[in-house]
Amino acid sequence: MPIRLLLTLPILIPLATAAAMLMAWRVRRLQRAINVAGSTGLLAAAVALFLRVHSDGILAVQMGDWPAPFGITFVADLFSAVMVVLTGLMGLAVSVYSTGSIDVRREAFGYYPLLHILLMGVCGAFLTGDVFNLFVWFEAMLIASFVLMTLGGERAQLEGAVKYVTMNLFSSAIFLAATGLLYGIVGTLNMADAAQQLDAADNPGLITTIALLFLVSFGIKAAVFPLFFWLPASYHTPPVAVTALFSGLLTKVGVYAGVRFLTLIFVQESEFTLKLTLVVAGFTMVTGVLGAAVQTEFRRLLSFHIVSQIGYALMGLGLFTPLALAGSVYFLFHVSVAKSALFLVSGVVYKLRGTYDLKKLGGLMQPAPGLSALFLISAFSLAGIPPLAGFWAKFALVRAGLESAQYGIVAAALGVSILTLFSMTKIWAEVFWKPGDESAQEDVSSFAVPGVEARPHSIRRRMLAPIVLLTAITIILGVAADPFFAIAQRAADQLLDRGQYIRAVLGGGM
Repeated sequence: MPIRLLLTLPILIPLATAAAMLMAWRVRRLQRAINVAGSTGLLAAAVALFLRVHSDGILAVQMGDWPAPFGITFVADLFSAVMVVLTGLMGLAVSVYSTGSIDVRREAFGYYPLLHILLMGVCGAFLTGDVFNLFVWFEAMLIASFVLMTLGGERAQLEGAVKYVTMNLFSSAIFLAATGLLYGIVGTLNMADAAQQLDAADNPGLITTIALLFLVSFGIKAAVFPLFFWLPASYHTPPVAVTALFSGLLTKVGVYAGVRFLTLIFVQESEFTLKLTLVVAGFTMVTGVLGAAVQTEFRRLLSFHIVSQIGYALMGLGLFTPLALAGSVYFLFHVSVAKSALFLVSGVVYKLRGTYDLKKLGGLMQPAPGLSALFLISAFSLAGIPPLAGFWAKFALVRAGLESAQYGIVAAALGVSILTLFSMTKIWAEVFWKPGDESAQEDVSSFAVPGVEARPHSIRRRMLAPIVLLTAITIILGVAADPFFAIAQRAADQLLDRGQYIRAVLGGGM
């Protein structure tokens, strides 16, 4: 397959899927079918791109046949290819889950096209090789995610969306200011060319300031300390399928951008920014997990854990060693899968009991042992219990921290893992283990979703199948960790050897 097609398919497929669903606006069953087919096609294209990058190295293409740095550049190294595969996987899981959980009213107002526009924006952010085009993809994501968050018009959704969009617009303004300053210094916004031009720049103070502006912008999107407050105030308000997609992808785009800029563009005089990143990582872990520990609402508790887990990914960036960066790449994939599975479980629990309040839940262990097991596996992986994926990701990060003599961040990482286990066992005990209200007991073998035209047993399969898929991936990532971690190590090596990226873009790449 031509490189140009490989690099653009992850963007074109969601765009074409959204357009096709708009043409099938009034035929809801056809919309659902196109939705799943488009997500499947995106995952297939992402896997094909990953296999090509894995075998041939970094791929780059210049759109419109304008040579770099003048044209629009798309680039895929192993890190971005892995993240595109993650996007395809999360898109498929949430698309299938949505067909059994999203009500007719939201479907009628464009839920599925918006879902795929969001996937297009995420893939564009992972594959772009241009700073300004990264901003464009960020804005495409923001528009789609804002509408998905408000779709339904409930009061809590609107309150959460105001906080969400306000902070993200603030992030965009900082991003634009930093972009203007960067262009003023180097005269280019192509990432590879900017990296080369900054090597010869003679103003380290200004360069560090620009790097910090970008990191603040990305930090808001990634919900790092102290810029995270908008996330637990908003992520628990939309339907759980939307929350699961946001959890799996949106904050990870912010982390991805931070890793890309600090390993490619701002590598000179980076000691201060890396130390600051490490400090922010520690505070992000601790504040997130402490916020989760006092929550009694299922999704809000998990939302605080999104914040906490972002700290581990930043830990690898702050340590900035091959092992640490490999741990971050591996961790990003693991945590997206595990956390999204937990959110999807919470949606099933809500359909069975009609509440997310842990104090009002209980008694699901005996009638739904399979659902209990699915939750427990992902929860243990999130906490870092061996031999699940979370253990190996945290093991790599802790080992890298010890090798770098960064004992403070290692202590924080281990302590937060213990508190994460406490939070997860609290959910399991409240939802599954403790006796439930007999009057609230339902037949969990078949449940209907209001407004969804399908048989109960079909709905059950469509909501449980994505959870089973994500849980199985969590187990495989842990039990067969060696080949997957080897991929993460290769991705880290490419990040640290930025010459490969620069040569792929400026040396032709076609």
